[in-house]
Amino acid sequence: MTLERRLDMQRPMRAMERDLNQDQLLTLRELERYGWELKFVRRPPFKPSIPVVFDSDRKKFAVLKEDGTLDENPGFEIRH
Repeated sequence: MTLERRLDMQRPMRAMERDLNQDQLLTLRELERYGWELKFVRRPPFKPSIPVVFDSDRKKFAVLKEDGTLDENPGFEIRH
């Protein structure tokens, strides 16, 4: 049986939020009012962090861009 390695590396929500800038935090707070939540932050080498949010049904995901806009077509797939 193979365990998912990422489960061991989950970070508390507040720790992940520290990686967000003010514009991203403002957008996140607005999205939370509609059931969206920050699930994880990708950290590709030598590139800016990529915060990923999911809707309450976990059917859609989006990326919070640096300017606080929501990108629902970020160009990569997420395994559910």
